[in-house]
Amino acid sequence: MRILFLRLKMISLMAALIGVAVLSLNAQPGMAQSQSQSQSQSEVTGFMQAVAEAAAGDKALSVYYKEAGYQPVWTGRGGKFRSRRKALLKALNASRDHGLPGYDVNLLKANLRAVKSDRDLGRIEVELSKLFLRYARDIQTGILTPARVDAGIARKVPLRGRKSVLAAFVKSSPANFMRRLAPSSPEYARLMKEKMKLEKLLASGGWGQLIPAGALKPGATGNAVLILRNRLIAMGYMRRSAVASYDGSIQTAVQTFQRDHGLAVDGVAGKGTLGELNVSVEQRLASVLVAMERERWINMDLGKRYIWVNLADFTTKIIDDGVVTFRTRSVVGKNVPDRRSPEFSDEMEHMVINPTWNVPRSITVKEYLPQLQQDPGAVSFLDMYDRQGRVVSRSEVDFNQYTRADFPFSLKQAPSGRNALGLVKFMLPNRFNIYLHDTPAKSLFGRERRDFSHGCIRLADPFGFAYALLAPQSQDPEGEFQALLRTGREAVVPLKQHVPVHIIYRTAISKPRGGMEYRRDVYGRDAKIFNALQNAGVRIRAINS
Repeated sequence: MRILFLRLKMISLMAALIGVAVLSLNAQPGMAQSQSQSQSQSEVTGFMQAVAEAAAGDKALSVYYKEAGYQPVWTGRGGKFRSRRKALLKALNASRDHGLPGYDVNLLKANLRAVKSDRDLGRIEVELSKLFLRYARDIQTGILTPARVDAGIARKVPLRGRKSVLAAFVKSSPANFMRRLAPSSPEYARLMKEKMKLEKLLASGGWGQLIPAGALKPGATGNAVLILRNRLIAMGYMRRSAVASYDGSIQTAVQTFQRDHGLAVDGVAGKGTLGELNVSVEQRLASVLVAMERERWINMDLGKRYIWVNLADFTTKIIDDGVVTFRTRSVVGKNVPDRRSPEFSDEMEHMVINPTWNVPRSITVKEYLPQLQQDPGAVSFLDMYDRQGRVVSRSEVDFNQYTRADFPFSLKQAPSGRNALGLVKFMLPNRFNIYLHDTPAKSLFGRERRDFSHGCIRLADPFGFAYALLAPQSQDPEGEFQALLRTGREAVVPLKQHVPVHIIYRTAISKPRGGMEYRRDVYGRDAKIFNALQNAGVRIRAINS
């Protein structure tokens, strides 16, 4: 501390600039203003020493204040410091608009008559910086650490450097800087708008009575149909109507609702459709809050062109300049341990036409070894290889002598139309061994819920996907692809420009032209996230309009 004192003693200009005025956030009478401008060097040094000590346990703040000569960010006198405090207070007071927890604003609101020394003020200075940095991180990149909520959310959150954030704030217009902290994506803005809409709806009573029926079909009449009609009107799927039977207008409204909720579009209010119709405003609001947190986790440049796989929606899309240019149904990992598809971002580097299926070790020993122990002729579509890469005859192997831990063979399936990967796979090398691919099991794409795979993403239209990916680098993408396919031989086709892939999980999805789509929480991940948000202080609220 003596070394610090000697260093600070040399900064005489700083003493003159800061003066005793730093003793007040609000320049209250009887505070710093009434002090003499001839305050001693030791008093100014006391403030600086307090800042250094208070910031010592926080590397980013310690480095920032040292490089800034221990000048105040918040506790100085004058309009510059007042505008910073005002901007922070305004942002913190509006934090719940963003689905964030409340923040303690006592330091900003209090009349600091209780401050007895510049050392007290130095400690407050650092506490305000910590409060600012906590808020900045929460609104930019989320409150939660994804993998701590669920190991399957393996997303690397694009955290900003705390020191650089504070330095940028000091150099910027405080109000503008605070406004720019939140994600700037159109999706975030639309989710925030929907959140406020639902909060007002919650205050006014929601969507009315629950529909007391197991199933309703066109032509039905009765009280349940009237409640169904009224609920569809309240949700915005029908204009006001006095219709008393399940007529064409109700059927059309139900079909639109089904489409918006990822349901089979048959116009029949069956068990699944009624279950979604009876979801409460609170539940939908929780989904939106979770989606906003998820949007903060991915608050980064997604790429001019990127692939968007929504596990909860069972779809894969190609997005070009913000516009969906390709879309196909997908099958994702089954909702059982070790099969759920993880969430992460990577880059697609190449595709493999007529791929060989190298059966993952986990599938080999967990699924196929027990079958081979029962019947060596089982899974005959697979070839077996030893560690030297030689084909092994099953008749020469006693499978019962091996366990999962010591089974020495690998299994492969040669290229063919019956190959488990189909006729093409799309590679984004990653530690999860997840990729996108074709499949011979086409019937699964007709299901409403499509979680059947071991974790990889199966595509209903893999050829269309391949043509779209090849289009930027080929004048005849379909012809090039088909020529390689016809050879029957495995062929690797590099993508000259790698394409970012974002495997995400959204149960609340805004529509660019207004309205929302919702999906079931098939993996239960959003329920975990909402619980964690509540533990962090996030609350569902109702707002009177």
